[in-house]
Amino acid sequence: MDPNRIIQALKGTIDPNLRIAAENELNQSYKIINFAPTLLQIIMSEQVEFPVRQAAAIYLKNMVSQYWQDREPCLGEVVFPFNIHENDRQQIRDHILEGIIHSPESIRAQLTMCLRSIIKHDFPGRWTAIVDKLSMYLQSQNGGSWYGSLLALYQLVKTYEYRKAEEREPLLAAMQIFLPRIQQLLNQLLADAAIFSVLIQKQILKIFYALVQYSLPLQLINNTLMTQWMEILRAIIDRDVPAETLEVDEDDRPELAWWKCKKWALHIITRLFERYGSPGNVTKEYYEFADFFLKTYAMGIQQVLLKVMDQHRQKQYVTPRVLQQCLNYLNQGLSHSLTWKQMKPHMQTICQEVIFPLMCYKDEDEKLWLEDPYEYIRMKFNLYDDQALPATAAQGVLYKAARKRKEVLPQMMAFCHQILMDPSPDPRNKDGALHCIGALADLLLKKRMYREQMELMLQNYVFPLLNSPMGYLRARSCWVLHCFSPLRFHDELVLTNAVELVRQDLIDDKEMPVKVEAAMALQTLISNQEQAKLYIRPHIRPVMQELLHVVKETENDDLTNVIQKMICEYNQEVANIAVDMTQNLSEIFIRVLQSEEYEENEDKTVMALGILSTIDTILTVMEDHKEITQQLEGICLQVIGLVLQKPIIGMAEFYEEILSLAFGLTCQTISPQMWQLLGVLYEVFQHDCYDYFTDMMPLLHNYVTVDTDMLLANPKHLEIIYNMCKKVLTIDAGEDAESHAAKLLEVVILQCRGRGIDQCIPLFVEVVLERLMRGVKSSELRTMCLQVAIAALYYNPDLLIHTLENMHFQHSPQPIIALFINQWMNDTEFFLGLHDRKMCIIGLSVLMELPIRPAVLEGVSAQIVPSILLLFLALKHLNTPRLVNKPNLVANAGALDEDQNEEIPSDEDEVTENRNAMQQQPTMSTSSAAEEEDNDDEDDWDNDCFEGTPLEEYSTPLDYDNGEDEYQFFASALLRVQNTDAAWYQCLIASLSDDQKKQLQEIYSISQQKGSTAPKGQ
Repeated sequence: MDPNRIIQALKGTIDPNLRIAAENELNQSYKIINFAPTLLQIIMSEQVEFPVRQAAAIYLKNMVSQYWQDREPCLGEVVFPFNIHENDRQQIRDHILEGIIHSPESIRAQLTMCLRSIIKHDFPGRWTAIVDKLSMYLQSQNGGSWYGSLLALYQLVKTYEYRKAEEREPLLAAMQIFLPRIQQLLNQLLADAAIFSVLIQKQILKIFYALVQYSLPLQLINNTLMTQWMEILRAIIDRDVPAETLEVDEDDRPELAWWKCKKWALHIITRLFERYGSPGNVTKEYYEFADFFLKTYAMGIQQVLLKVMDQHRQKQYVTPRVLQQCLNYLNQGLSHSLTWKQMKPHMQTICQEVIFPLMCYKDEDEKLWLEDPYEYIRMKFNLYDDQALPATAAQGVLYKAARKRKEVLPQMMAFCHQILMDPSPDPRNKDGALHCIGALADLLLKKRMYREQMELMLQNYVFPLLNSPMGYLRARSCWVLHCFSPLRFHDELVLTNAVELVRQDLIDDKEMPVKVEAAMALQTLISNQEQAKLYIRPHIRPVMQELLHVVKETENDDLTNVIQKMICEYNQEVANIAVDMTQNLSEIFIRVLQSEEYEENEDKTVMALGILSTIDTILTVMEDHKEITQQLEGICLQVIGLVLQKPIIGMAEFYEEILSLAFGLTCQTISPQMWQLLGVLYEVFQHDCYDYFTDMMPLLHNYVTVDTDMLLANPKHLEIIYNMCKKVLTIDAGEDAESHAAKLLEVVILQCRGRGIDQCIPLFVEVVLERLMRGVKSSELRTMCLQVAIAALYYNPDLLIHTLENMHFQHSPQPIIALFINQWMNDTEFFLGLHDRKMCIIGLSVLMELPIRPAVLEGVSAQIVPSILLLFLALKHLNTPRLVNKPNLVANAGALDEDQNEEIPSDEDEVTENRNAMQQQPTMSTSSAAEEEDNDDEDDWDNDCFEGTPLEEYSTPLDYDNGEDEYQFFASALLRVQNTDAAWYQCLIASLSDDQKKQLQEIYSISQQKGSTAPKGQ
């Protein structure tokens, strides 16, 4: 392969004037043998211009991700898809490590992605040599090869990061070689603060984290080795960051390698403590390690973290991530008496001088509020925002400390109360105090001493701030009311005052963050307080209009949830403004989708999904208002059309919500416009919607059952339904989707029984039995395929028998009718739920009454009636409501007003209680144990056999109150057989035991009772 030709083509891809021709040239060349290795040569050649090398790296990365894995032809295709030739793969495997080691950063990033794909598919099978090669470079005294080698090793470890322990053997075998070396390297470089050294240290820590974060390989890391690692981690957290880093802008400091080293060291120790080192909270294999960790390391590490916290307290710079991880570690330590005793003397200082300042309004908050209030709102509601992390972690520590350690809550409440009482405090401290109190609301409401003071606290300190000149205090006051919305108010006037002040902040405030908090508070007050709901009822129109305005402005997803809940609270009042609201929401949705940054911004997608969900809520609430639903239909169809027809990347993300909207519009009647949608839906389905068939199912079920006349009036409608089901059942769509497709065919047959769809029956039966012949893993799909044929038997027995007799499949020497009946008889126990068992009983009843019996029936005659009796027994259990004894509910009901105390003494572990409870559980009385044992069988029946299946949601005429009664249907059929064919009747009942005969008599009795009580005309 001529490298110069490829270089010229790559150069052309950078020039807009030559790009199309250059891309065509590359597209014609990439399948030629030696093309991919030549790309790697170009990437590694320092004689080639850098932009060309970069373009080559991107092209190679795309090739490897697409064409490295061996791929088989698709179903029905003969030609094998293109894969990179094995000779080319070997050349790339031989040289890619050198490429990573010697390339500049931006090229190295592309090559490490290539390496990840190669390792995923080739290690260990085709490429054990990577271990020897990496080992050679890591053992080298030439430090220049270390960083690139560590990046490559990271890709190897990341490939196995989330695998189950038993699937990690190849990695652990390799790490037997690498772990001692990277530990030695880390020790060697620890004292060297040069940037190159620290970058290598950081990469080693990332490797160790990926190795242990999901599963700790104790066979690789024994206690001695772990002790050595913990000493290293402790030293990294404890060491000073070079003084010159303070010259870097504060916003950029978290990206410095020295701080990133600390961050990764903290990641590791916090993860080890949370997942493996916390006795009582670990799985069995880590019991010993957890005890060892707590006694050996936890306090030593915590001592260093307390030092870091103290540095932050003394206004020395600590990055947000490091501070957050320190707080997370302390949070875990609160559960254990050892770590708590060490922490306890410092706890008041930590709460008041570290946690409290983090929870106060800060300069950066002020800056963001003034410059970009919309971004401020986004940041405050995004728990994963870097700036929010330390405050969130601080709140978590405060809450857990107050909940579990008895000294903390009274101290903190006294501290906050002092600030609120101060006549001239810093307003930001007031914000912090209210933030702390709101964060503890859940605990305060559980303790009578505090609960009874809360109403007064709100009146004295929160209400006045709802009119504060400072926007952040108004917002905080709304948030506090939100937190205390479940409070039982003794004075109705205080409650209505609160609701009115919040309503004013929503309607009249000029600051958008205040409006957002007011909206949240108003909704929770309305949901928790009946009086608040009544108070807002006359104001619902302006409140809803303002909520829509705020959603439109902020595109905040939490507010769409607020609107949904308000719609449910005021469904009658919403009827008057439903159309306007839906119009507004659809306009917001269209605007969000058409915004320039839509494809890059995940928040926009979440917001758009929230809007669709809110429109869906309006539709649901308005389902009984036919004239309103008709007006909503046109608006909803615009939104549906936009999603289904507009070629925007990621539109499939909205299919589930769009299909739910369409379902809502077809529950009562189906308009001509909605029938047109079926055709549009079919087009989309053919292109990219196979994955969404289960989401389409409720809508398709409506098309079949709500307006069956129109379904049958236009042959195209039924053809679309059949083609969709056939497609799902013939391509590899997954058994869940296939079960849904079979269910839909069954629904069509039962819905159209007596409506002249005879020509469809052979098609329906053939497609499900053909699927059955290909092998099925789940009993659900197997019984569902059988059920389509059973429904056809019920539809017209002669037609089904004729169809089966004329059906032939390749590789099936047995007649299809024999295969079907034998499979059915083998699977009767797998028919679950009400409908499926009823269908099976009716089908077997028709089968035993066939005037001309297929030969196969003689062989299974003794199974038919016992199978029916077993199905009836299952139905009987399913229809009998079981009374479950729940004495604790009664006992606990009176305790709601009592204090709920979760505190633990200082010398106890939280987990000790958990263990004690678990140990006490088995010591129940012998009689109780016997009862438990006796109930085991019933529980098995209850949980396994008698639960309704998800597919039962899709009702058929059999399931209606006036549908076929299975008791009468079976009893009548068996009586007719007894009267017309005594010999066959004897074959059917000959093998019945006395118990079964008794059950048969019970069924006759039930059938007669049902016959005598049935309404006339049924």
